[in-house]
Amino acid sequence: MAEGGNEVEADCSQAGAGSAFLSRDFRLYQTARLLVILGAEAQSVAVAWQVYQITHSPLDLGLSQLALFAPGIFFILAAGHVADRYDRRAVILTCYSFQALCTLALLWFALHPTGHVWPIYAVLLGVGMGRAFSGPASAALLPSLVPGHHFVNAVTWGSIVFEIANIAGPAVGGLLFTLPLTGLLARWHGAAAVFAFTLMTLLAYLVLVGAMRTRPVRVVKEAFSLQTMLAGFRHVWQTKLLLGSVTVDLFAVLLGGATALMPIFATDILHAGPQGLGLLRAMPAAGALIVSLAMTVRPIKHNAGKLMLFCVGVYGVATVVFGLSRTMWVSLLALVIVGASDMVSVVVRGSILQLATPPEMRGRVSAVNWLFVGASNEFGGFESGLTAQWWGAVRAVVVGGIGSLVVTGLAGTLFPALRHADALSAESLMQSNMQKSIAEPVD
Repeated sequence: MAEGGNEVEADCSQAGAGSAFLSRDFRLYQTARLLVILGAEAQSVAVAWQVYQITHSPLDLGLSQLALFAPGIFFILAAGHVADRYDRRAVILTCYSFQALCTLALLWFALHPTGHVWPIYAVLLGVGMGRAFSGPASAALLPSLVPGHHFVNAVTWGSIVFEIANIAGPAVGGLLFTLPLTGLLARWHGAAAVFAFTLMTLLAYLVLVGAMRTRPVRVVKEAFSLQTMLAGFRHVWQTKLLLGSVTVDLFAVLLGGATALMPIFATDILHAGPQGLGLLRAMPAAGALIVSLAMTVRPIKHNAGKLMLFCVGVYGVATVVFGLSRTMWVSLLALVIVGASDMVSVVVRGSILQLATPPEMRGRVSAVNWLFVGASNEFGGFESGLTAQWWGAVRAVVVGGIGSLVVTGLAGTLFPALRHADALSAESLMQSNMQKSIAEPVD
């Protein structure tokens, strides 16, 4: 799958809980991801706290998420084609260099505050632009880092790295935000300390990814055209198993996501402050980490589709409990369950995405997936802010959790291919997709 430089030791064919780490480039890449996600999550805490302190508006919290998502709407087709046409590693390095400049701008605004929120929104649009192009390239790069028989293990470990950073990142952000500094360092108190930390993680990411040697072999040579850019959407629509998995994730997280409203819960409902916000933000990742570690030892072998749908239902119930809670430990436990149940969906969807897609189309299909995931996360944050402005934060979260339960029930009916998906292997998934179609009657 890759030529030159991706040194896999002689025992790479042996299966094991950590088999993906036999690849040098996979080790470098996951170390880089750990650092950069750690910085990004810390930065998100600082940005959310800044926006809410300036405006005290749920809608403005939602708009900050919309600013991250909006560039993807306009550039996602081009981003997918770029990921399939050019060296994916070079695309990633370019995008993260641009994001480092955006973080530098946030650092400048923190050191020279204006009391206005629009400069933060402008920078977030830039961050969203970088993510729109780096997301598909990053997802499409992963299969070239490990042998095919280690891919599901690589997806699982990629999720573990992501969740470790998601646990530590918000906690680090909350800690740095409240770190007491005196003397010459006093002006670096609060958000400035967080943004300086994030900038360092971005620079470390660029160094580590630059040291990788992997080069994709199969890439698209056609020039930009509407037909080639729309190929990813056509593939997703025709692959009903893939369409079902991304659609379920889109609507469940879009309706049930409460992350954007956590500053409100931390401040007005649980009275926990910035450190409490960091703790709340870390709990879903803690639950996801527990489940992903378990799946490295006991991977999903059968009934992957049914398990995914069941866990999406659990996600909705836990979201409702979080919305109704007025006690910190109950809220934390509910968020742990939210993250644990969502992780199963992440692993199943990520495996289907890559294993049911030809290598030369992975960039464009990953771009479609990125649009769905971005819609569920960032646009979902805007939706949460908007509904909280109308109904209040508690009612918005509870109604969203109930909506996730409704989505689960509909998905089991509308996507029989997903419901009948069994093992997470290319052969099994393709067989499930061929046997079950969205147009088939339900058993």
